[in-house]
Amino acid sequence: MIRDGAVVVNQRIDLLLENGIVGSILVLIFLALFLKFRLAFWVALGIPVSFFGMFILASIYGISINISSLFGMIIVVGILVDDGIVISENIYQHYERGKSPTKAAVDGTLEVLPAVFSAIVTTVLAFSIFFFLEGRIGDFANNIAFVVIVTLLFSLIEGFFILPGHVAHSNSLKKGIKDGVVEKKMAAFMDWMKKKLYAPILKFCINNHTMGLAVPIAVLILSIAAVRGGIVKTTFFPPLEFDVISINLTMPSGTSSTVTSKWLDHLEKAVFEVNKEFSAGREDSLKIIRFVDKRVGPSINTGLLNVSLLDAETRDIPSFKITNAIREKAGNIPEADKVSYGIRSIFGKPVSVFLLGNNLEELNNAKEELKAELGKLSQLKDIVDSDQEGLREIDIKLKEKAHLLGLTLQQVITQVRQGFFGSEVQRLQRGLDEVKVWVRYKEIDRRSVGKLEDMRIRTDSGQEFPLREIAFFEVKRGLIAINHLNGKREINVEADLSDPSASATDMVAEVNNNILPPILSKYPSVTVEYGGQSKAASRTAGSGSKVVIVVLILIFAIIALTFRSTLQAVTVLITIPFGIIGVVWGHFVHGAPISFLSAYGILALIGIMVNDSLVLVNAFNNLLKKGKTFKDALYEAGLSRFRPIVLTSVTTIAGLGPLILETSFQAKFLIPMAISVAYGLGIATFLTLLTLPVLLASFNALRSNIYWLWEGKRPTAEEIEPAVRELSVEIPEN
Repeated sequence: MIRDGAVVVNQRIDLLLENGIVGSILVLIFLALFLKFRLAFWVALGIPVSFFGMFILASIYGISINISSLFGMIIVVGILVDDGIVISENIYQHYERGKSPTKAAVDGTLEVLPAVFSAIVTTVLAFSIFFFLEGRIGDFANNIAFVVIVTLLFSLIEGFFILPGHVAHSNSLKKGIKDGVVEKKMAAFMDWMKKKLYAPILKFCINNHTMGLAVPIAVLILSIAAVRGGIVKTTFFPPLEFDVISINLTMPSGTSSTVTSKWLDHLEKAVFEVNKEFSAGREDSLKIIRFVDKRVGPSINTGLLNVSLLDAETRDIPSFKITNAIREKAGNIPEADKVSYGIRSIFGKPVSVFLLGNNLEELNNAKEELKAELGKLSQLKDIVDSDQEGLREIDIKLKEKAHLLGLTLQQVITQVRQGFFGSEVQRLQRGLDEVKVWVRYKEIDRRSVGKLEDMRIRTDSGQEFPLREIAFFEVKRGLIAINHLNGKREINVEADLSDPSASATDMVAEVNNNILPPILSKYPSVTVEYGGQSKAASRTAGSGSKVVIVVLILIFAIIALTFRSTLQAVTVLITIPFGIIGVVWGHFVHGAPISFLSAYGILALIGIMVNDSLVLVNAFNNLLKKGKTFKDALYEAGLSRFRPIVLTSVTTIAGLGPLILETSFQAKFLIPMAISVAYGLGIATFLTLLTLPVLLASFNALRSNIYWLWEGKRPTAEEIEPAVRELSVEIPEN
């Protein structure tokens, strides 16, 4: 068995299953601790119901249980209970006002129905962006989006119809049932946080909304500066861990298989020496390298070594360290055209530069200088180019004498081809077969360049001259391939990172800002384009940027229709960029670079952030309609929604927590997206509870001033709120 891809797949599936189970248990624990236990049970029941519904459609859609679909399930576990928490909390508040269980269930559900429906739809819209992303990473995101969207839609049905029925007809709302000790302690703790910590800060922010806005804006600017300044690293794609190292050797065209085999043996020896060094200190006595598969081919000047490693979790050493040790041990192979170590990323090389131009001399000089400069960077390895030389060829150029004799290059080359390769002179019929008769020089006259120089070239007048008298000869290496891009000759120069966890974006910036400008100034005919991971990221980003704008417009429209206020919709959307604060510092805490998968987490975060904002603004509007003053309504809305907002965030973070803390090699690819969602949501909770009320107060003051300037009189804070103005046009009930 040379390569078994199922080992890695099974490891990743086991990893996700384990973390998914732990995350689900944590979600249930937090539900039981912070929500009434009897309510928590019915809310938690929505998780399997929603998953079972998703499984039915997934089988029809063709989604399997794989790495990306399992990751989608981990993300959605914590989000699933959000609508259930809001609905059950509101039902319980209506019950505490003296309503019957059935009346409380109906009124409580209907009161938050618009906000919860809008919250789920906006999350669905945010995740729908994943369906339109192109490239390899887009294929990965497709399954995540399907799992999250379908599961949330089933949770919406469960939350609106099944959950209220369970809460109303169970003993969840029966009086006389005393809370347990744990429930009392957690309720007291939540009440302390709400009244002693949150309430005073909220009141201060509402009364001093300028300062309340200045702090998050300053932190956002600081976060962006941390990324631009390199404090928080960025890269295109997180590294993938593999259990096979491929060493590819390319010798000059025409090299015999014996010479190729000799250098493959040299590389194999280096592999086993590294194996001995890395395996010496192991307590389990296992060899780091299981075996080496060595082969020459497909041509005699190329060879390959497949170095099979222990699986990543058992060997506990990243493959790039073993690769670097083999490269160092093997040393330089001066005769080789190309030697590359490791596995080619599915996203392309971290550094890939296309040099374009029609001046071949300048193009080749630029290539050599670029390779030389890249070779000086210790962060890069395996610097190769696509301009590989082929077999030795004889280049024939005509002398002036040939032109005087009326010969063209095409005539001369045709006669050379006829003499050495042959020319068909006759076809004979032999029964049913046709025999072609070819004429060419004897073998003895075709063996050397000297014979070529002596061959006779005939002019149109019948004169014959030795080829050496009418042409120059030059023996040189030809090209294996000639590539063009946008109508220009193209040479691709690529390099790998010595440490895959290093910043690929920093290296591309170094090449673009410091290495290429001096080279391009010397060779003005040469232009540059970027390929590899940079091109893959640009392609995916380009496809996503078009959809993001449409999705944000749709989210804005849904929020505006829900509250019947464009300004409140703008207020909610303004909070979204502040979620970047959590994303940046979450990656800083874990020492992980912000990658393209982190950006996926940000897209997922958009919908989740809007959820809590909708719930709070909905409560604020309802309190205004009940006659509360502006500041009282804002204050009480924050307090009344403190518990469900905190709990929805805590459950989502708890669902992702085990994966974020996972130290497995196989988890490194998935952790960036989990960090973005969890830490971004943690900051989003703070923003919803404090910054959103500040924004509402700021916009209210702004509208009041505009109205005063326009009408000449200052309205009350309540008069200009859409919820209050809406009361004047509502049809009174009979």
